[in-house]
Parts: sequence; structure tokens; C-alpha cells
Amino acid sequence: MSAQPTKVTTATLRARKGAQQRITALTAYDFTFAGLLDEAGVDVVLVGDSVATVMQGRDTTVPVTMDQMVYHCELVGRAVKRALVVGDLPFLSYQVSAEDALRNGGRLLKEGLAEAVKLEGGAEFAPTVQRLGTAGIPVSGHIGLTPQSIHQFGSYRARGQDAGERARIVDDARALEQAGAFALVLEKVPSELGREVAAAVSIPVIGIGAGPHVDGQVLVTHDMLGLFTRFRPRFVRRYRELGKEIGDAVREYCRDVQQGKFPNDGESY
Repeated sequence: MSAQPTKVTTATLRARKGAQQRITALTAYDFTFAGLLDEAGVDVVLVGDSVATVMQGRDTTVPVTMDQMVYHCELVGRAVKRALVVGDLPFLSYQVSAEDALRNGGRLLKEGLAEAVKLEGGAEFAPTVQRLGTAGIPVSGHIGLTPQSIHQFGSYRARGQDAGERARIVDDARALEQAGAFALVLEKVPSELGREVAAAVSIPVIGIGAGPHVDGQVLVTHDMLGLFTRFRPRFVRRYRELGKEIGDAVREYCRDVQQGKFPNDGESY
């Protein structure tokens, strides 16, 4: 009988940073994809509010509801055995008050089977991170470009391109660490700022468009597999073009049905 793989925990990720071992993270929103990622050895499965753009066809992540996030987390949580499952707290599920954050974070763990939550924002949310931590809810921060604030930013341009904003991002990282965050996601900042943030804190910094000098990387799975084709961020590497392959397979299936080639005798009863 093969041994069960060692479970990835928040402590595992902190130890990885200390040992200078890079962390891998990808998104999932359903049972099938989550199981595939877990079996392939990814360290963190993020149930992202990117479900809005990837699965719901929306233009931003803002419309995702708390009930939807609980639903998708639960699908993923039932599939994953080894990776750490992290669920996104969606827009307005934590910004109103720390008590809202506690209630909704608890839902992601109790109902959604997540093992940690992620929230966007910097030092202004340090008290919220601390409140969740005291209740036993591990929190990852998310700084740099924060997509839930797209209507405030006005664009998806890279953040931290001037000295003032760079300093604020570093200060945000330190404040979130001090509040008890176990990790940070750092999105769409210059590579050297990624290096600076990773050096400024003792918790893992997982980058998405933050260069190679951070402690790990996360991508949206549908981006890196070529399944999502509406747009392609510069930081995405396409490891496969499955969108094209699926299209080819469906066209072949349609031809076989139309020409009477499917099903054959071996595929019939």
C-alpha cells in the first residue's frame, strides 16, 4: 500500500521559505480540476474569485457572491487530499467590518472545506487579519494589484511603479505579516519590487506577475492551459493550448456523428 502524501499546511509553506524551496499554486473551481492539480503535486489550490471571469464570463471579479464562493470551495475541498486549499473572500464579504470577515471566513472553512482564506488589501485590513487569526482562520494577504478594486484603480496596469507606491506596498506587506498573515500574494508589480517585498517579510510571498525573486508562483489554471482566451496577461505562460485541442476534438466528434462513424460496433451494445 502506497503511503499517503504529506499534507501541505500553512506551516509547510513557512518552512519552504526558510529552506528556499519555491511554492507552486494554481486555481481550481470544481472537483475534477482540483483533483487533477492535487494529484500532479501543486502545493496550494486557490479557489479564486477569478471564477467570475473564468467560469461566469464576467468582466471583473466584483460580482462574485459569498454563496458562490462557498459552493466552489466545497467542490474543491472534497477533491483535494494533499494541497492547501485557500478560498478567496469576495468583494464586500470582509470590507464592511471585521465581524463580517469573521462570519464569512468561517463559512469558507465550515461549509466550503477551505483550510485558509485570502483577502485583498494592505495595512488598512491588518486588524481584520488579526481578528480572523485569533479565531483560528489562517489568512493570506493580497497586495499590489488588487482586482476587487479595479473600479477605483481604473485599469489593470502594474502597481508599484513610483517610489511612493513601492514604499506603501512594502509597508503593507510588513503590516499584514505583523497582523498574523501566513502568506502574501503579490500581483503585477516590477520584478525588483517583488524581490524587495520577499526580503522584507519572513512569510512566503507568492507572485503573479511579480517576477522570479519571490517565494512561489500562482497562475489561473485556465490561463496557463490555454482554456481562457478572452485576453492573455503578459505574466501568463501557456503550458498547453487546450482550448484549441478541445475545439479540434469537438469538430472531429461532430464529423464522426454526421458521417455515421460514431458509434462503431465496439462502442454499441
